[in-house]
Amino acid sequence: MRESLRQKVIEVCHKKIAQKGDNVGVSFYAFFANKNDDPELLMEAATWWIQTHKLDHFEKATKIIALVSRDGAQLH
Repeated sequence: MRESLRQKVIEVCHKKIAQKGDNVGVSFYAFFANKNDDPELLMEAATWWIQTHKLDHFEKATKIIALVSRDGAQLH
């Protein structure tokens, strides 16, 4: 996952947690506008979510932050 997407995921998850608490769930669609203006980036997120990690449609935002952070740390 590219760094810009990784940062967006973490930012959105933290925002959702601040709004709704630690148990809030997110879908990979939460990281995109309601229009498909960057299909390549959407597919990158979907591949990471569905194929790489085999996640359900909705997952806890805290879990997503942990996965994204761990994956990013493995790249360095």
